Amino acid sequence: MRLIILATILAIESPQAAPVPVEGYTDRLSYAPGEEISFHVSCRAEKFSLEIARVGKERVVVWKKDDLAGREHPVPANASSHGCGWPAAFTLKVPDDWKSGYYSGRLRAGTADGKSASSELFFIVRAAQPGKESKILLQLSTNTYNAYCNWGGYSLYAYNGRDKVQGRRVSYARPIAGQFGTWERPFVEWAEKEGYVLDYAANTDLEFHPELLQHYRLVLSVGHDEYWSSPMRDQLEKFIAGGGNVAFFSGNSVCWQVRSEEGGRALACWKQAFQEDPVFKDPAKHGLLTSLWSHHLVNRPENSLTGVGFLWGGYHKSHGQFMDGKAEFTVHRPGHWLFEGTGVKRGDTFGGKDTVVGYECDGCEFTLVDGLPVPTRRDGTPETFEVLATCPARWHPDDCEWYEKWEKGRTGNAVVGIYTRGGTVLTVGTTDWAHGLRGGDPVVVRFTKNVLDRLGK
Repeated sequence: MRLIILATILAIESPQAAPVPVEGYTDRLSYAPGEEISFHVSCRAEKFSLEIARVGKERVVVWKKDDLAGREHPVPANASSHGCGWPAAFTLKVPDDWKSGYYSGRLRAGTADGKSASSELFFIVRAAQPGKESKILLQLSTNTYNAYCNWGGYSLYAYNGRDKVQGRRVSYARPIAGQFGTWERPFVEWAEKEGYVLDYAANTDLEFHPELLQHYRLVLSVGHDEYWSSPMRDQLEKFIAGGGNVAFFSGNSVCWQVRSEEGGRALACWKQAFQEDPVFKDPAKHGLLTSLWSHHLVNRPENSLTGVGFLWGGYHKSHGQFMDGKAEFTVHRPGHWLFEGTGVKRGDTFGGKDTVVGYECDGCEFTLVDGLPVPTRRDGTPETFEVLATCPARWHPDDCEWYEKWEKGRTGNAVVGIYTRGGTVLTVGTTDWAHGLRGGDPVVVRFTKNVLDRLGK
């Protein structure tokens, strides 16, 4: 969510060498077995090696090759926004026996001083037969990976941009490290150790391969799933209306609307400068402005999908907000089936040991009725949404005061809640829920099992 300054990027720099002796990316984000991967690599050495591993409950090497021919390529001045344009170094057909999952490619090459250097790329393998081995689909937050990546100089943020400049378009055709290890990997490691089988996809597969959804009962969002296109959201809402279930084990979810370009190889997001988005000129297209989903011109708050939103959430133990907070949820409705087997009572807390309420949080507007939080639904929260647990959260002024509809000084909450409208949608309202799985918090573990066991079958 972090915002600082917006400025126009001027591509005036001359082409440069890649910052690491060997780096690369693939021509797509996800592949089905039998499809061909093109690896685009720039290497200063004559040879390099590539080791590919599936990352789940353990890192399993599935392919390795040494002595691949290296060739160095320049980095264009507009690499951040329009990609590197490097030619394919080689191609590889995805073997039929590669399981669906997140795959890491470790590149390694020698350096001039006789040492070695390495970097990593990633791609996703979808299921050969969607839904056959699992009815649970984990769509990874790949749009967020790209948005925060400043390789080539710029991201969709000013804080890590060259000269503190914020980009408006970011390309996947460049080396991107990603955020898988921070949130999704702890969730995946826990799930696979517990015996759950998951199928995997990229964010953009909801837009470009929506036929996948018909094969699943439950779609998962984990960690920091911040950037969504309109077609992605349309397809997931259609899935829910048809009886499909969704669990947002995430926070700051569906916060910014993005526009996919180049067939999903780039994202555009104008954020605070929405007046400069090309669709702004046509009022009939204001619903597609690449700004906050909660922006009054877009008028499609994320609450209507997730039940919660960042306008009523904020930060906890980050960005200077609640830095001494307990990072724990207070339980309000312990009798709900989601808390079955946890033993919690009204007013109990959980998650503090592992700071499950952390970084960025989503909430909804609510009032207290007989001491219990009840949504006002003025913010778009669905009619049947129930608030099960909360923890205070607050925006940082630098993030909110550009928005004219912001109520200065407001304190919000991270909200755990659920609603049913066709299918059932669950949210935990925090990016850091998976840290409770990694730490073995008994309430977080049982709660998550209840979700997977009931909604994923």
